[in-house]
Amino acid sequence: MDDISVLNLFLEAGMVVKIVMFLLFIASVLSWIVIVERYNFFRRIKNINNEFLKKFWSGKDLNNLYKEILKSESLYGAMNLFKHSFEEFKNIDSERDISEFDLESINRSMRVSIASDEEEMNKHLPFLANVGSVSPYVGLLGTVWGIMTSFQGLSDATQATINAVAPGISEALIATGMGLFAAIPAVVAFNKFTSESETISQSTLIFAEELASIFYKESIKK
Repeated sequence: MDDISVLNLFLEAGMVVKIVMFLLFIASVLSWIVIVERYNFFRRIKNINNEFLKKFWSGKDLNNLYKEILKSESLYGAMNLFKHSFEEFKNIDSERDISEFDLESINRSMRVSIASDEEEMNKHLPFLANVGSVSPYVGLLGTVWGIMTSFQGLSDATQATINAVAPGISEALIATGMGLFAAIPAVVAFNKFTSESETISQSTLIFAEELASIFYKESIKK
């Protein structure tokens, strides 16, 4: 079925089916906007993380590294965690040994940083989840309504044949197709971005454990 026939079916459909298809079209457009935005966002985070970790594990002085990342506009993942936890570490009195309270203060800043990143990474993902789960049912609603209307029209027909209801059924089935068209990319994208978010969070948690150990060793040298 070509684009012209699909357009004709939309124009000839009933008001309810038209509203359903219009809503699904809007949902599809918005979901693709979110997909492109989240794709670029996660790609940027991974690049920032990889670049920072290379500098960190190269043995660069922590003070110099801290001063360098202060100039960065985007702070996510390991870089964001290092910035906030290092600020807490610098506040520790150099004249005394690090205490459990100091370690808890550093760990708290790390948890806040990780939670902040997770909140940012999960932004807009509930919308994709809703589009993926609701769109097929919305499309089915339009299909059921269209088929019901088609069969009701048989009461006015002089001859009850498949030709009398075929156009109405075709119009109605377009709604189901549009529901799937909106839902499938949203579900795939939601699963992909959720997986990437969990991977980045897990990587940041591992880095947090290693960083806490480094801070403890540095405090002993003071």
